[in-house]
Amino acid sequence: MRDLLHRHPAISPAVVLVVSVLVFGLLNDRFLAPANLSLITQQVAVVGTLAIAQTLIILTAGIDLSVGAAMILSAMVMAQSASSTGIPPVLSLVLGLLAGIAAGGLNGLLVTRLKLPPFIVTLGTLSIFTALTLLYTGGNTVRGSELSDTLTLTGNTLPVLGIKISIGVLIMLALYVLVAYVLNRTAWGRHVYAVGDDKEAARLSGVRVDRVLASVYLVAGAIIAVTAWIQIGRTNAASPNSGIDLNLDSITAVVIGGTSLFGGRGAIWGTLLGALIVGVFRNGLALAGLDVLYQTLTVGVLVILAVAVDQWIRKAKS
Repeated sequence: MRDLLHRHPAISPAVVLVVSVLVFGLLNDRFLAPANLSLITQQVAVVGTLAIAQTLIILTAGIDLSVGAAMILSAMVMAQSASSTGIPPVLSLVLGLLAGIAAGGLNGLLVTRLKLPPFIVTLGTLSIFTALTLLYTGGNTVRGSELSDTLTLTGNTLPVLGIKISIGVLIMLALYVLVAYVLNRTAWGRHVYAVGDDKEAARLSGVRVDRVLASVYLVAGAIIAVTAWIQIGRTNAASPNSGIDLNLDSITAVVIGGTSLFGGRGAIWGTLLGALIVGVFRNGLALAGLDVLYQTLTVGVLVILAVAVDQWIRKAKS
């Protein structure tokens, strides 16, 4: 069993997701209602997309505590540039994309050139990005009435089998398909796993470790910017004070999804399952009438259990 879970890390979260959906569905008839399922998918869109970027970084045995702050910075660049300066919406999206890539590039530069631990680097840039956002916006929120249809496009919904699926959810799924293909079918993807498993062994095998790490942070920055666009559509606004818990939520989704915090093992689809598990538990417990504190408590327990299972599975490797 342990060897099977080591080779297919997405099995565990898949089982947990199915069981949790069945249990919550039996406990409350409203849980499986189309309207509620629509709500869950839309809530998962932001964390699920942000978790893709976090997965890439954790696969290299790193961690990014600044993904939420970088996402908010990108979102505010998109919204503020479009509403204040009057530039075309498409150009504002490009500026937000560049902001996300620059944030990821800064993290990658500090990790690869100064050889600083990713935890320390991103802990510092978390404060930097937060401060830059507040300085840039003055702490002001850009409301939906000030935004163009292009910026809020990701919040539009389409009916699919009675469930309203937003454009943001479709973008998230497309990114999962793309990243899954890249990780499993390209040399770059194999190098990402190799660097996370053993940097020195990868270097001796001819892998340019620093180049791979730098590219991972740049790609993560681009995905973070896409998440910012999804966030604007989801909330129909852009606020410098939103997404406070997104850093930890993205890590939670990755860990519950079976990706090892020690790097080198994990599947991108497991991350999607992890994000869905968090969404299902929060929604199911809310329908059960439990206080939000108990929802947070449950997520914390899930994280600890996921790490414990990861430690047990890693013994199969040795």
